[in-house]
Formats: sequence, structure tokens, C-alpha cells
Amino acid sequence: MSWDPYGSRDNFVVPPMPTAPPPAPADPLRAVAVGLLNLSGLGLGYALTRRWALMGVCWVATALLLVVALPADPDGVPGPAVVLYLVLLVLAAAHGAYTGLRTRLSWLPAAWIAAVLGLVLLAAPAGGVVLYGDARDEATEQMLLDRLERADKLVKASGEQMFGTAEGDYRRALRAYRDLRADHPDSRAAKRVPASLKTFYTGVASPYEAENYCSAVEPLKYLRTVPRTMGKEALGDLATWPDDRLATSLYECGAKSLSGRVADWTTHFGELLTTFPESEPAGKVGPAVQSAVDKGVKSVGGDDPCKAVEGLDGLATQVRGLPGKQGELGDALDKEAGRAEKSVSTGGYACGVDQYKDGSFSAAVTSMNAFAKDNPNHKNRARAKKIAIAAEVAQTVPAAGKRLPTTASGGSISVTVKNDSPDDITVLYTGPVTGSFKLKACGSCKSYSLGSTLGLGFKPCNDSGKNYPQRTIRLPVGTTYFVHKAQGGVGKSPASDTAKLSPGFIYTECAYTTSYGF
Repeated sequence: MSWDPYGSRDNFVVPPMPTAPPPAPADPLRAVAVGLLNLSGLGLGYALTRRWALMGVCWVATALLLVVALPADPDGVPGPAVVLYLVLLVLAAAHGAYTGLRTRLSWLPAAWIAAVLGLVLLAAPAGGVVLYGDARDEATEQMLLDRLERADKLVKASGEQMFGTAEGDYRRALRAYRDLRADHPDSRAAKRVPASLKTFYTGVASPYEAENYCSAVEPLKYLRTVPRTMGKEALGDLATWPDDRLATSLYECGAKSLSGRVADWTTHFGELLTTFPESEPAGKVGPAVQSAVDKGVKSVGGDDPCKAVEGLDGLATQVRGLPGKQGELGDALDKEAGRAEKSVSTGGYACGVDQYKDGSFSAAVTSMNAFAKDNPNHKNRARAKKIAIAAEVAQTVPAAGKRLPTTASGGSISVTVKNDSPDDITVLYTGPVTGSFKLKACGSCKSYSLGSTLGLGFKPCNDSGKNYPQRTIRLPVGTTYFVHKAQGGVGKSPASDTAKLSPGFIYTECAYTTSYGF
């Protein structure tokens, strides 16, 4: 085509401008490079292909993931967020590869350089995953250390409370230690558990260190159950740590109760002999019981013999029933029980005397009769029988109990006692001398009504036609108190008489019974 400079301008035609650069030839390496660059999460493949909006989407997605993931948490990033982000990366890589297949790269002169750069940048998310894993592990360690610290604080606070109140907190702390060992054995917190367990044991057993042995029994018994949950291997020497302390506490608490006559001493000594029969504290049980019996025997001769006898009787029963006693120790304890029982039996005399002096005549009768029955060869048996008679008389005639009777008998004055009663009777008397005897019933006699005995004309034993059973005794000068007691019959009450005996006279005493409404 020629150009005529002198020609008409209407003949000149300008060709149209292209609207976009022509597509580049397909280049698989360039497609891979763009896809790899997008896998970094920063959308750099879109930057090389000038897709700025899509690059911005990648940045926003990565920023949101970082907001969710940081700071590192032991639970990690929520699973849906991770899946959604990975899906976005895959889509960005696939779409970037598709775009880069026929789009020339800006900035970088060659596709292979972009591909190498994409491979290098893949180390960033991979390194981020590793760093995040380390951060997450450290967060987990801190969480476990915090859990250990809370358990330690719980133990410390519980040590200032009574065990019954603090037991629940102790169990929670122990559960935390056990879970740390079982679920996270390689953690720093788990490696500190043995030291915490030592503090735990000393905290629970703090009453023992303060020598509050009775209060220490239950905490130490609890510590002996810990190996069931923690395992002996995890505890090491702590597994048997409470044993000696518990044995000592059982003995000391039992000895204290025994000394104070508190019945639960048998519980502590019994548990000691059953659980730790070969321990040193168990060997002290025999001497402790012997000392208690010695003290009890001595107290029978003290100011309150009845209380002493009662306590010694209870002690003998407790020693007989003490759990765990066997072998030589069992024989020694049974011997001590027998010694206590013997003192109880003989101590009944001192108790009866004390009761008589205090005016407890009914109790004195019971005590003296029991003593006389149980001690047929005792030197005080004869007097005990006299005191029992005098006490029985004093129940009807209190004045008769003003003086403790002796074993004296006989006298210079003759006294004949007749039975004007339809019942066999027992005649009891006390004064300068004390005694009793029985008279057969008068077959033709009857009981007198209470009203008839109050009349002026009442004269028992005055019927010459009756053959009254009788007995003559000799008594000293002075006042003698008589009680006539029917041996059977319903509604009969003892009759009584006070006789002031003087020299030169012969006395006749009439025994009769009265009845109420019969």
C-alpha cells in the first residue's frame, strides 16, 4: 500500500486498538507456580496475576484464622474453622493454577522462579503449624500446672480445718493428682506430683504432728486407703508412711481413754491389736491395762468405793471382750481381767459399808448379800451378813441405821419372840448385837388389819389358847430394833418394834403381820 502525501485524507484508515492483551500461551509450570504461591495463604499467586480482590479474600481468611487460633489454646483451633480454611486454600490454589495457565506473570521474569518461590513459601504455613503446636503444648503445660497449683492450694487450706470438714477437699485434690499422673504422665505437672503428694500426706496427718492423737486416727486411716486409687508404685515410700503413725495414734488415744475410763479405749486398742499386732505400740497394751487395773483396785479403798467397784467391773468386762487379744498378750490380759473381777467381788464389802453410812440401806442389803455369797471364805463375810440384816431393819426403822453393826453376839437379858402370824416369818434385829432367825407360822393365827393395830386394846400374842411358835434369845442392855417380816403372802408389810432392854427383866417380843384391806 502506498501513501500519497498529496492525496485526500479521507482515503487514510486507522486500525482499531485491542481491548486486552492477548492471552499468553498455556504454560503448565506457570499454573503450578501460581497455585503453589496461593497455598501460602497470602494469595501471592493472585498478586502475580493481578487478581487483587481475590488476594484480599485470602488475606482476610488468613487473618480470621489467626484471630481464632491465637493465643494458642490447649484445645487447639476449632475443627470447622480449620476445615473451612483448608478448603479455601485448595480452592485458591486450584483457581490460581487455572488463572496462571494462560496469564503472564508480573514482577517475576520466569515461571520457574515463581514455582521455586512458592515451594519456599510453603515452609511458612508448615512452620506456623509446628510453632502453633509448640505453643499449644506450652498452653497445655500451663493449664496442667495451674490445675496442680489449685490442688496444692486446696490441700493447704484443708490443713487448717477438721478432717471431717476437709475430707471432701482432700479427695478432690487427690483426684487431681491421680488424673495428672494417669492422663498426662510426661507433663511437667505430673513430674511435680510426687512432691505434692508428700505435702498432701503431711497436711492430712497434721494432727499427728501436733500430738492430737485421737484426732489423727481418722486422717491416718484415710491415708492408708490412698494406694487403692494412686497405686503403690506411684506413692513409693508414702504407701506405708501412715502405718507407724496410725499405730502410735491408736495406742496413745486408747491409753488416754483408758486412763479417763472412757469406753472407746477398746475400739482403739482392738484396732491396734488387729491391724498392727507386731508393732511396738501393740506391745504397750498389756502394761497399760495392768496399770489401769492397779489404779482401779487401789480406788476401791478410796472415798467412793461403789463408783470404783462399778468402774472396775466395767473395766474387767471390757478387757474380756477386747478384740485382737491372743497368744501371750491375750493370756496376760485375761489375767488382769480376773484380777479386776476379784477386786470387784471383794470391793462389794467396802461399797456396802459406804452405802450403809450414806443411808442407802436397800443398796447396802444388795451389796452385802452379794459379797457374802461370792466370798464364802472372806474374813469380812460374817460382818457383811450382819450389816445386811441391820440395813434391812433400817429400811423399816431408819433409826436402826445410825450405827454400823459389829459381829458381837449374845447378852445378859432374855428376850422371847413369839409368832402371832399365819405366815412363816423372819425376825431381824439390830442394836448392840445383830442377828436374825425364822419362826414357823401360827396355824390358828391371822394377819391383823392396820386399823386394829392402832386401837388401845390391841394386844397380840395374848391368847392363852394358842400355841405360838417362839424362840428365846439373849441380848445386851440397850436399845434393840426388831422387824418381823412375813416370808409369803400378798399385801403384808413388816411389823417393827423398838425395845429398850434393862437389867433384871425378862422380855417378850410379839411378831405379827398387818395387811391393807385384807
